[in-house]
Amino acid sequence: MKIYFAGSIRGGREDAALYSQIIEYLKNFGEVLTEHIGDSSLTELGDDGYSDRFIHDRDLEWLLSAGVVVAEITTISVGVGYEIGRAVAAGKKVLCLFRPDSGRNLSAMIAGCPELEVLRYGNFDETKSAISAFLEKRI
Repeated sequence: MKIYFAGSIRGGREDAALYSQIIEYLKNFGEVLTEHIGDSSLTELGDDGYSDRFIHDRDLEWLLSAGVVVAEITTISVGVGYEIGRAVAAGKKVLCLFRPDSGRNLSAMIAGCPELEVLRYGNFDETKSAISAFLEKRI
């Protein structure tokens, strides 16, 4: 199974270590196309491609080729929101992970979308069981 993981880059990298943990866990279920999202050397500059157009086209190709999308949405990111919208439009199954204790509010556009599965969680162990349940339905 091909898995597209979405997490903030230019919106802030404070959750990069968490992204890395989630990506490592996702690898138990298939190929993570966006493994670089968890790379601690990737900065808010988002310099993981030759140009913005290159990054957009590459990532959109990966997104459309993936069987599922898992998005950590606690750090607000226009790009992640765009990816989620494109995934829903393409009929992809999407799991959104959100930490309420972050002090941020979950977007109504995410919380109110019936095509999305949203997990509000407090720690990484809670995400593992939700990820397992989400992906096992699709294997």
